[in-house]
Amino acid sequence: VAQYGRQAVEHPAWGVDRPALIFDDHNCEYLLQKRNAMTDLRTPARWPAALYSLVQWRKLVRYERAICQTANAVAAVSDADRQALLQLDGAANIHIVSNGINMDEYPVHPAAKAEARLLFTGKMDYRPNIDAVLWFCRHVLPLIQRQFPSATFQIVGMNPHPRLDEIRHMPGVEITGAVASIQPYMQAATVYVIPLRVGGGTRFKALEAMASGKAIVSTRLGVEGIPVQHEQELLLADTPTEFAAAVMRLLQDNATSTRLAAQLGQSARAFAAAHYDWQQITPLFEDMYAQLQPRTMR
Repeated sequence: VAQYGRQAVEHPAWGVDRPALIFDDHNCEYLLQKRNAMTDLRTPARWPAALYSLVQWRKLVRYERAICQTANAVAAVSDADRQALLQLDGAANIHIVSNGINMDEYPVHPAAKAEARLLFTGKMDYRPNIDAVLWFCRHVLPLIQRQFPSATFQIVGMNPHPRLDEIRHMPGVEITGAVASIQPYMQAATVYVIPLRVGGGTRFKALEAMASGKAIVSTRLGVEGIPVQHEQELLLADTPTEFAAAVMRLLQDNATSTRLAAQLGQSARAFAAAHYDWQQITPLFEDMYAQLQPRTMR
């Protein structure tokens, strides 16, 4: 959609009174394609996809630079995205305006730990999500199921990609496809996992899980742009062994594990309410609009 806004404000009919243009960059797309390429290059079978991402990466560098140079203001969802966009245009007027969430829509319902139910949500034809669940099922879930044989992993989200067929019949794995609401799944989950290895922006799935008061295990990239801390609002892990160990800490049938899961969930929800509820985010948009300045066309 951004190209239409740019074309509109650059139309010669405006003369010197062109309207202001705000570029709301919910993802730094060139950075996302760069990460896609770097991930796919590790696997020869994925080299065609890596080549596609390399081409898109170069195109998006030019495209996002042009939009930033035209816009009076740019809204980035994290400081990481802001820094990436500044590399394209150091003079861009970039504000950090994070994704927001309506906390009232996410009631807290403690899950029954005995079920050992793991959950991932997201649009399942999106490459970072596909990579995440494949990595988790191939390398992490088997480690968990050695100690917790009944552990299940629910993948909830629309448009499951054919690449997911290889895990569809793995023990304990359920791919739901589109659902009317993620709330029943979120409420039933013992641990919410974010095994993302590719991505950009801030992950709305992380905000949903935090708002729901879930115990979360994530890669560091999975919560990039959200200034949470390990052992405070969630557990962080980047290798299969570390990730499995973190999940199993939360599945143990003892008081220490129960207390940790409850503390993480409560802290995560409090953090989301303090920083990502729309009541906190809306004033940031208002400040950005109030500070709009003319920008010389380049």
